[in-house]
Amino acid sequence: MAASPATPPRSLLSAAGRAIGDYAMIRAGDRILLGLSGGKDSLSLLHVLLHLQKRAPVKFHLAACTVDPQSPEYDPSPLKSYMAELGVPYFYESQPIVASAEQHMKGDSFCAYCSRLRRGILYRVAREQGCNVLALAQHLDDLAETFLMSAFFGGKLRTMQAHYRIDAGDLRVIRPLVHARERQTRDFALRAGLPVIHENCPACFSMPMQRFQMKSLLAEQEKLHPKLFASLLTAMKPLMALQTDAMPLPGEEGEP
Repeated sequence: MAASPATPPRSLLSAAGRAIGDYAMIRAGDRILLGLSGGKDSLSLLHVLLHLQKRAPVKFHLAACTVDPQSPEYDPSPLKSYMAELGVPYFYESQPIVASAEQHMKGDSFCAYCSRLRRGILYRVAREQGCNVLALAQHLDDLAETFLMSAFFGGKLRTMQAHYRIDAGDLRVIRPLVHARERQTRDFALRAGLPVIHENCPACFSMPMQRFQMKSLLAEQEKLHPKLFASLLTAMKPLMALQTDAMPLPGEEGEP
């Protein structure tokens, strides 16, 4: 018998519902593939979507896919039994992304290279399974960090988009957590006892990188200005709504 999904807190459901409504993310009959890394954010989004699937008036199909890049520091295989217990259609793609990066990466960061390859695999699985929507779990903190990194280091005003159609035209990408804070997914994952898979890729996390520096800067500023993220969300909304294909931006390797 399938296990019962955890019920997300009202505040997280409200944030996701507001984003889904604001950007018309989910439509009747959609077949959604969730990019599931096993981190706190993607597991939280999994349970948000399961909750909505049962209660929302709009009916949609939900499946999930994990891309294992074959890094010795990351083992998402325990998700297989967990997803079987939940009864969610699940696809596990183990690909030598780390080895490929070591052999072929030129003029790029490891994180950007890995992000592109993982995204391409998710697109392929979505098409193979007849899904028309890919759901990713980046939240407001991720968008704010990307916004600052793009301005500071790229000289452009850009961030991740909330909802867009890829250039090929056959898939839409949605980010239902763009109004949610990272602390909301962290608290939910902890209180619900979600089986979080911790990723510790040395190329991304063993030293203070640009994203970590932006996260620290924002945390310090929020102590001084409690409404900081509300202001940043207002500033980013025009950028979040642009309907163009969105390749990974600098630092967009945030958890899928």
